[in-house]
Amino acid sequence: MNLQALREHCARKPGYSEDLPFGPDVLAFRVAGKIFALMDVDTFASVNLKCDPERAAELRERYTGITPGYHMNKQHWNTVLTDGSVPNRLVLELADHSYDLVRASLPKKQRESLS
Repeated sequence: MNLQALREHCARKPGYSEDLPFGPDVLAFRVAGKIFALMDVDTFASVNLKCDPERAAELRERYTGITPGYHMNKQHWNTVLTDGSVPNRLVLELADHSYDLVRASLPKKQRESLS
């Protein structure tokens, strides 16, 4: 997985934006201003993605490349390696899942404006 592929995939989502909120090294993907993906822009060795807690636990057991979210709420966020230890298709699916969780947490009016 490379950063450009993830960026192109996520950029098609309604309400998508990106910025560098923690300095020039950390890139955040957002939906309606709320972060759904966070990564080191220079190395792109991993990406932090929000995840349903039960699914997060299952994924961590199944893939060595998925661990509790680094510097994040460990119950709701995973760090997903981008070195090939997690299939690219799954990385994109988990990015979609993260986007969907964050979008669902938005106020109804905001969610509806993204349709």
